[in-house]
Amino acid sequence: MFERLRKSLFGQPAEERIEERGEELTSDEEVASPESADISEPAAAEESSPAEPAAPPLPVDTAGEPGERAVAESADESPRRGFRFNPFKLSLGRTRKLFGSVNDSFANDPITDDLWDKLEETLISSDVGVETTERLMTVLRERVEADRLTRGSELRGALKEEMALLLGEPEPLVFSDTSPVTVVLFVGVNGVGKTTSIAKIANLLKKQKHRVMLAAGDTFRAAAVEQLKTWGERIGTPVIAQHQGADAAAVVYDAMQAAQSRGVDVLLVDTAGRLHTKTNLMEELKKIVRVLQRYDPEAPHEVLLTLDATTGQNGLAQAKQFVQDTGVSGVVLTKLDGTARGGIAFAVASELGLPIKFIGTGERVDDLEPFDADEFIDALFEGE
Repeated sequence: MFERLRKSLFGQPAEERIEERGEELTSDEEVASPESADISEPAAAEESSPAEPAAPPLPVDTAGEPGERAVAESADESPRRGFRFNPFKLSLGRTRKLFGSVNDSFANDPITDDLWDKLEETLISSDVGVETTERLMTVLRERVEADRLTRGSELRGALKEEMALLLGEPEPLVFSDTSPVTVVLFVGVNGVGKTTSIAKIANLLKKQKHRVMLAAGDTFRAAAVEQLKTWGERIGTPVIAQHQGADAAAVVYDAMQAAQSRGVDVLLVDTAGRLHTKTNLMEELKKIVRVLQRYDPEAPHEVLLTLDATTGQNGLAQAKQFVQDTGVSGVVLTKLDGTARGGIAFAVASELGLPIKFIGTGERVDDLEPFDADEFIDALFEGE
């Protein structure tokens, strides 16, 4: 059965911009010298006047970057108002439909071979993945035998418990207790929504009264610097940037100096989207880490891998290489907006052994939620 499902499902193969230097920094020695820094005193970040209506959140396109479409939603229509709203309910709409059939079977007695088959197919169809599905099925069969479970509703309860154990306890963002500046490095291939996720997390941290700065370390991709600056202006967060093609380590060096001199306590660093085959880009990332560690041997304090939920198992294969090469500490799962199959969260937890820190649930800057396994699973099994 697994072979058939594999073929059917997986067979297809700001502050102100820092003035540019006279010559680009290319070596570690040049980057590391404090005397070489040329950092002007930036103006305060602009904020909307209280007398004027606040600008609407910047919409994003399907690639997860700032877009041109206007996304409007009336506050009166927001399902979050008036009661505790499960933020993952809408995001898991497609996956919940996939679980609909097996949920109906759970309500019937007894536990039958047909129920096992439906459960297995549902898990794989939901992007849980073959390896993780096999693991869950094995554990569930052992529990049914050991606990003498006979009813579908009992199997459903056992499944939810095992899923919760797989996802683990919530692991919030780590803040340094020894350095005045917590550095969070973001990695991931182009198009996964990395730049947008940085802006969303910056916006969330600002609401928590953190003093946040962004570093435009993705100097490789066209328009990446301008996109991050646009986000910075929209959410009122300073961005340290140079021109496209500049030395990314030099940008990060400048950003660390600026963060320390201006009392910033969280620095979020964008990096170029890179594949494991791009050796030069991987070396650039290692150089950025070396520069950070000259300020703080423990930096970066988090390395967050941005993973597009819509890419499913293909994205997971890329993620495994990042984990191997870059010391990833957590995952930001993006574009879980109702069209993606949410089972990928279980595959991430099981096959990567990494905590999911945040989930992007939509296009707006506020559409980001700290991950909570219990809420996620409840949303998965809720009725329509």
